[in-house]
Amino acid sequence: MDYSILPHINAMLNATSGLLLVAGFYFIMRRRVTAHLRAMTSALVVSCIFLVSYLVYHYNHGSTRFTGQGYIRPVYFFILLTHTILAAAIVPLVAVTLRRAWRGDFGRHRRIARWTFPLWLYVSITGVVVYLMLYQLYPSR
Repeated sequence: MDYSILPHINAMLNATSGLLLVAGFYFIMRRRVTAHLRAMTSALVVSCIFLVSYLVYHYNHGSTRFTGQGYIRPVYFFILLTHTILAAAIVPLVAVTLRRAWRGDFGRHRRIARWTFPLWLYVSITGVVVYLMLYQLYPSR
C-alpha cells in the first residue's frame, strides 16, 4: 500500500480540527451550547482519526528528515518540539475537560477549558505548519 497520501490527509485533519475548535469557541461565546457540543465532539473525533492515520503512516514509513538549511532549521525544530510536547500534554487535558463537561461540572470544565482550548488549537495549527515545512516548503529530495 502507498502511504504517501497520509501526510496530506493528516494536515487536512489537523486543519479541520482547528476550525472545529474555533467554531466551538465561537458557539459557546454566544451561548449556543448544542452547537458548541457538536463542534467540540467533531473536533475530538477528527483528532482521533488524525492520530490513527499519523500512527499508521509513521509505523509504515518511519521518520521524514527536514531538509531546510540556515535560519529556518532552528525555527522548524522549535515548532516541532513545542508541537510534540503539547500534543502529548493535550491528550489528558482533553480527557479531563471532556469528563467534566459530561458530568455537568461546568464551572470546573470552563476553568480547564481555558487552558485546553488554546493548547489544542496550537497543536492543530502547528501540525499544519510542520506539514507545510516538511512536505511542501522543504520536501525531501
